[in-house]
Amino acid sequence: MALIGQDSPFAEPDERRVGRMPISLTARVILCKLSVCAYGPGAALVRHIHDMATFVPSQTDIDRHWHVIDANSQVLGRVATVAAKLLQGKHKPRYTPFLDMGDHVIIVNAEQVRLTGRKEDQKLYRRHSGYPGGLREDRAKVMRAQQPSRVLERAVRGMLPRTKLGNAMYRKLKVYAGPDHPHVAQKPTNYEVS
Repeated sequence: MALIGQDSPFAEPDERRVGRMPISLTARVILCKLSVCAYGPGAALVRHIHDMATFVPSQTDIDRHWHVIDANSQVLGRVATVAAKLLQGKHKPRYTPFLDMGDHVIIVNAEQVRLTGRKEDQKLYRRHSGYPGGLREDRAKVMRAQQPSRVLERAVRGMLPRTKLGNAMYRKLKVYAGPDHPHVAQKPTNYEVS
């Protein structure tokens, strides 16, 4: 069956016009295909496509796993990006941006994380008390000496959304300075950072 035949309204290109412009051959083929799909044998297929629903997982459909990341001699940014991806659930095929699909992440050996270049001396961590003149600055070297887990926590927090959903993702992060953690009962699996 030809799309443009003798019985088709598009058979005579000189008589078919849109406004003052004649319809081109490609426009006629597209219009003819649309009319066949909408009214012909493909109409059931078009209706079927419009009836399909998008799957949206609920909280009962989400299964959460526990992962352990060893930060020993790993670069800070590499560990943080992997942890943020796991916390958001972007590694799952059913990832949904408006739901908390992420897993729990445990980072051990946070004091052994590596900073590249001269960031140990130059990187600044700022906080403000809220009062005038209340700006406080610490170098990465000082922060690592005082609170070694805080360096990784701040890096991961900066990669998560700044919303209530991001806060819920951040609560699933556990960072420990040493090699031990108290989450053995959750049976976490080791996750390699490449």
